[in-house]
Amino acid sequence: MSKQYKELANCIRFLSIDAVQKANSGHPGMPMGMADVATVLFKDFLNFDPKNPNWINRDRFVLSAGHGSMLLYSLLYLTGYQSVSLKDIKNFRQLNSICAGHPEYHKNTGIETTTGPLGQGISNAVGFAISEEILKKQLGKKIINHKTYVLAGDGCLMEGISHEALSLAGHLKLKNLILLFDNNSISIDGPTSLTVSDDHEKRFKSYGWDFIKINGHNFGEISKALKKAQKSKKPVAISCKTTIGYGSPNKSGQASSHGSPLGEEEIKLVRKKLSWNYQPFEIPKNLMNEWNSIGQKASQKAKKINKEFSNKHNLTEKTINDSIEKAKIEYLKTLEPMATRKCSEKFLEIASKLPYLIGGSADLAGSNNTKTKNHKIIKPNNFSGNYIHYGVREHAMCGIMNGISLHSGLIPYGGTFLIFSDYCKPSIRLAAMMKQKVIYVFTHDSIGLGEDGPTHQPIEQLTSLRSIPNLNVFRPADLIETFECWQKALESENAPSVIALTRQGIKPIRLKNTSENMSALGAYEILRTGNDIKITLISSGSETSLACDVSHKLATESIYSKVVSMPCQELFDQQSKDYKNKILTETELVVSIEASETDYWKKYTGTNGLNFGINDFGKSAPYKEIYNHFELSVESIIKRIKDKL
Repeated sequence: MSKQYKELANCIRFLSIDAVQKANSGHPGMPMGMADVATVLFKDFLNFDPKNPNWINRDRFVLSAGHGSMLLYSLLYLTGYQSVSLKDIKNFRQLNSICAGHPEYHKNTGIETTTGPLGQGISNAVGFAISEEILKKQLGKKIINHKTYVLAGDGCLMEGISHEALSLAGHLKLKNLILLFDNNSISIDGPTSLTVSDDHEKRFKSYGWDFIKINGHNFGEISKALKKAQKSKKPVAISCKTTIGYGSPNKSGQASSHGSPLGEEEIKLVRKKLSWNYQPFEIPKNLMNEWNSIGQKASQKAKKINKEFSNKHNLTEKTINDSIEKAKIEYLKTLEPMATRKCSEKFLEIASKLPYLIGGSADLAGSNNTKTKNHKIIKPNNFSGNYIHYGVREHAMCGIMNGISLHSGLIPYGGTFLIFSDYCKPSIRLAAMMKQKVIYVFTHDSIGLGEDGPTHQPIEQLTSLRSIPNLNVFRPADLIETFECWQKALESENAPSVIALTRQGIKPIRLKNTSENMSALGAYEILRTGNDIKITLISSGSETSLACDVSHKLATESIYSKVVSMPCQELFDQQSKDYKNKILTETELVVSIEASETDYWKKYTGTNGLNFGINDFGKSAPYKEIYNHFELSVESIIKRIKDKL
């Protein structure tokens, strides 16, 4: 056994060494150290089909230690995935190569998620495992019964997101989750003893995990540990004591093997030590055949399960859409002021009936209004529900939602205060990169939060989020817009969405329902006080009703204007030039009003425009007093406009 497995593992080692050397860039140490563990996993335990990479019941393999990407690319090539060829391996870290410096998610390639920022893969893996349990309840054990494996290193476990995600996984008793810990005791700066003295066993057991210690270069121990993990009733961490840069006479066990090519002379010595008498990138035919056969072992099983899944998961949305229209009509009968977080709750009361919509909040369900009477809580050993209590774990929540989305098409949404989007941003950024349908419900979206003060009042957060490519940031102004923004977010196939919502009640701006989703345009005219208009007032969210009040007051002085609601700048920017000109260029003076940082609005108002907002931290006081303090009042705005005219 050992000789065969050693030779198979050496295929991974030398492809990784050679690719890093040719690129003159990369991380050879981890693939060399974890090649033995990866070989046993892929050969004897992992269920996957390279010819059917989207097989719903495949085991997921997540490389959280994304710097070791050549380990993954080598495995994909060796097992027969069409996504990675030998040419791709040779183009490691080159422009437009699928073998990027760190794994980048591509559908149907075997690359399950984008990793690199350490710890993200761990949270993704928890999301995969949650999705598996949810679908198992929905579709049955005959269709869904797989595992998620995540390879993490010392650095992953140092990151705060790992603590958050692993703690929740233990609480939920995710028995389908197995973490392979590359315990090589080396970080970039040197030995991990420079910075940590954690007792990993106690740590994982305190989370509610099983913990197994093995020699990561002993094939028998690796196999025994993985067999034991299959039967656990808890998530399992396998601590694999490995040597980084395994096989290198001068650099094994050293930080120098982590993030730099070994060098031609050292590679010659590695070849000699490991008895690898082949040219760079050469894999002997017998070993290539063996690896290919490993990739073929589950092909028939994959075909059968996919067919059953497609037949059972056929959903209709007509009833939901009818209910949404009825709710809009009922609201328009009253037109009562309402916080948009409450408007969102009304939408979710309907949408929660969608079997693929999975809600949650970071310990703010009642404040975010993300949980409705129709939701059922997901609990340990009970995944029949559709709502997750994430606890105070904002970063992990968003990383887990990425995993839920990536797994099989479930749509996750999660709530917290907009100010805490700063804790979420790394995961949001990756969702945008991966084009995932993930929805972030960020409430308490301005100084309208009031008495909680500047620590909880977002100022720069909207600008920060709007600057992320491929992320739609919605800030609706009333119930009709909130419903429209939610509908657009659910329809978005290639971008995540932020829905920023108010704590305070606000007056409605839409007095009639329309068949067209006006918010889908990003911006549209909602009010015009005369024919000879001099001013365009643009706003979003809670300040849109303020803009309307300003417009009406100006009209009493024969100064006429139009008001534009802009619930989503990103969608507006995608509209035709003619439409954008219609909205923005009708008047010389364009004015923006939003209770946040003002610079991002200047692309619409121009150098001659006016921008009302906040470029300082907030205050602790009743919210109406704060608005007056920052001159976000009808009187203050009109004074500056008249001075400008």
